[in-house]
Amino acid sequence: MISDLTYQEYLKQKEEEWEALCVRCGACCGAYQDPCKHLEKASNGLYFCSIYSERFGERESLSGKKFQCVHISKILSSNWFGDRFCSYKLNIKMPWLKSIK
Repeated sequence: MISDLTYQEYLKQKEEEWEALCVRCGACCGAYQDPCKHLEKASNGLYFCSIYSERFGERESLSGKKFQCVHISKILSSNWFGDRFCSYKLNIKMPWLKSIK
């Protein structure tokens, strides 16, 4: 309940809930096209960023293309290759899926 939490605790809780939506498909980081140099694939087949806490800013893809890594919320209204796998986009388009899980 919000009243039992400090504002900072509330924000941290909401951030954790947001992060938990990610299914580690790697699509937003180019896994299905030209991946970021920092995108790694774990032995379980899921993707992760090797510099996650410092990811924002200018980065480079494996082909050498420069791009700006931004918070996922900034690009949800755009399209990218493989975005059909993105659970953030699915939750925005079909929010009822969240209640089914």
